[in-house]
Amino acid sequence: MKKRSFAIRDRVLRWIGIPSSIGIGPTKTLAKFANHVAKSSERKPGIYPVQHAQVCDLSVLTQQELAELLRATEVGEIWGVGRQISKQLQAAGVQNAFELASMDPATVKRGWSVVLERTVRELQGTPCIGFEEAPANKKQIACTRSFGHPVESLRPLIEAVSEFASRAAEKLRSQDGVTGSVLVFVRTSPFRKTPQYSRSIVVPLRRPCSDTASIAGAAIMGLKAIYKPGFQYAKAGVMLLDLSSSAVEQIELDLGEPESERDRNRLMLALDAVNDRWGRGTVKIGSAKFGKAPKDWTMKQERRTPAYTTEWDDMPVARA
Repeated sequence: MKKRSFAIRDRVLRWIGIPSSIGIGPTKTLAKFANHVAKSSERKPGIYPVQHAQVCDLSVLTQQELAELLRATEVGEIWGVGRQISKQLQAAGVQNAFELASMDPATVKRGWSVVLERTVRELQGTPCIGFEEAPANKKQIACTRSFGHPVESLRPLIEAVSEFASRAAEKLRSQDGVTGSVLVFVRTSPFRKTPQYSRSIVVPLRRPCSDTASIAGAAIMGLKAIYKPGFQYAKAGVMLLDLSSSAVEQIELDLGEPESERDRNRLMLALDAVNDRWGRGTVKIGSAKFGKAPKDWTMKQERRTPAYTTEWDDMPVARA
């Protein structure tokens, strides 16, 4: 296992140019701890034995060797132990990872939380955090941006919020979900010596949907309700709340609406297909700014990493 790990690490370094460290353990927490040991052994010699540099395999160590590694590790370095919990543990006399692993899980649960109890059990070798075959669907979806320069009028804010809502709706459809309410916010910069204003509002939808037009319409409605002239806005955003699966349908009385207004799933699928093929923003709603002209609210991106593999202009040129 360790030989194969070194081969993987060498391939990543040779093909991508990024150095990496590999940790192997019987639980997720111990594997994260092993990765910390492998990284620290290489970057900070003397903290851990040199044989654990780059790749650390806890499965081949004796209990005494594992205990020595845990004793050499501050409790705050363990995955799942935050800054505040670390201070509380140190105040209770728990200074290193070995002392944390030696604690009674039931006592940890009563004194702190079930999350820290799982961390202790994992350090003791009992798996408590399972592997996920696929990432879980998000419970909230947000799209927010800081502006490159202050925005003082409503129209650019509408354009920005429209694009944020469109992007959030696209993410929502990618997980086959629908949203029941839309939150929109605007705020000024706390770092500028100008009048300050920050406000948000939640707009409920009549029925859960993933329709870009409905979501953007709700976001714009909320924006108009909270917008105040005379301020230099520095950031805005849209967040989708009350998410559920699109397989769950909300039944209601037929109020005489045209069928085209009740179900636009095929239109949204076509919209996503066109934008996937020809690039994001090829087809957009009318309230967003048309074309690729510089937007009044665009972020500053002078220091953005070049797109070496997707943009011809960013491709590096070697001259002999």
